Amino acid sequence: MKDPAGRWLADYWGVISFGVNSNVVENVPKSWADLLKPEYANQVALNGSPLSSGSAVAGVFSAALANGGSLGNVGPGIDFFARLKKAGNFIPVQATPQTIASGQTPIVIDWDYLNLAYIKEFPAAKIKVSIPSTGVYGAHYAQAISRYAPHPWAARLWQEFLYSDAGQLLWLKGYSHPARFADMARRKVVPAALVRALPSPAAYAKVRFANPTQNDRASKLIAKDWPRKVGA
Repeated sequence: MKDPAGRWLADYWGVISFGVNSNVVENVPKSWADLLKPEYANQVALNGSPLSSGSAVAGVFSAALANGGSLGNVGPGIDFFARLKKAGNFIPVQATPQTIASGQTPIVIDWDYLNLAYIKEFPAAKIKVSIPSTGVYGAHYAQAISRYAPHPWAARLWQEFLYSDAGQLLWLKGYSHPARFADMARRKVVPAALVRALPSPAAYAKVRFANPTQNDRASKLIAKDWPRKVGA
């Protein structure tokens, strides 16, 4: 998870998940195929439109991987959302923490660390989080130091802290996976309470990440096909 030229390093990552208001939804969907069931009519939303939202683009990637697509071809993901809309399940409402808590968008396709944070933020909604059993897609955020920084060595010390065990655990407390999570888990330095707060590690075993070229290709295809197949 780093640039081949050493210009940046990934610091943490998340995966697409289903955040569910269980006051409204009785059965938590476990897969993308589940979302097509009639019981989820007018209940499924994205965090924004993939025409402008990175998390929504990630949702299309995940749907594509679960429906015969690939990191290089998100067309099947776009087609899936067209089917979801035709079935009457997908609603073109931008999901927010408030729409999830109120039940306006009881099933939200969004990053796991956001959906997991809503559990504590809105306890009355009894939010449950599911990592789809198929099409597990993730993306990571990066850290870099400007070569023109006035105090680059101070920035480097900050970076060294972020990648230390103590720094990496801060990301985990926010429900995201730090870049060194696998190493820390192997050395058993992750507190048990943090492990229990996250979905099972097995749910993340098959996570896949797109590279910049694949991201650019996906954005261009979405810009071309999403408006006519799914809507603005």
